[in-house]
Amino acid sequence: MSPQVTLPIELRGQLPVATLPMFHALGVEAFFTTREGGVSTGDFASLNLGSNGPDDPDHVRENYRRVAVAIGDDTVRRIRQIHSAAVVHVDALDGTSEGDALITNRVGEAVAMIVADCTPLLLVDPARHQLAVVHAGWRGLAAGVIEAAVSALDTDASQLHVAIGPAISGDRYQVGPEVIASSPHFASHARPDVGDRYLLDTRATAHSILEGLGVPAANVTMATQVTDGGAQFFSDRAARPCGRFALVAKWQS
Repeated sequence: MSPQVTLPIELRGQLPVATLPMFHALGVEAFFTTREGGVSTGDFASLNLGSNGPDDPDHVRENYRRVAVAIGDDTVRRIRQIHSAAVVHVDALDGTSEGDALITNRVGEAVAMIVADCTPLLLVDPARHQLAVVHAGWRGLAAGVIEAAVSALDTDASQLHVAIGPAISGDRYQVGPEVIASSPHFASHARPDVGDRYLLDTRATAHSILEGLGVPAANVTMATQVTDGGAQFFSDRAARPCGRFALVAKWQS
């Protein structure tokens, strides 16, 4: 397992975000938004980026505007996420695009994936100037979203640099036996809990999938921050309804 790194919280525009300064040398600007700095209220306070829930759409639009300012762009490109292994390239992006991995090679155009307990990943291929943002919940992991994203990048996996962001910890993510049975990757990263329940570590699962694909552990950054409790990052397990936070990335050069 790669060592965990506490991502620094920095102010970008009006937003405190968890940054990935180790990717700057690769020409990539990236961060994870937190709950703070937005205009949503109540259960969605305050930087909710989930546009399909009951939050005020005007609030969500303003929150996205602030995220775009924070990343230095006019907008943030994204797709409708469906807990799948579908991968979309930004060149094919339109208003109907669905999937859980988004690839770009464009300079200065930000892309994003939203999460609330699922595992967000940033995959960077500096040799071919490509990056992918990935949403990997248990369904996506079972479907093979990480494998699909690496395959779509069509590169030497040993050259990839990856960040695994805040997600629910293996101590707090209780699932049923049907989840464990849905993927051969899960059993080795789960332990028995009460009754027939298990505690599943999706981030460790993601890490082992990356290693199996040939990504060196030294190239993987795993955040120490987790979504447990929902205080710093939105957590679906901590409160329902809840908002969504985002992994946002773009090529600087």
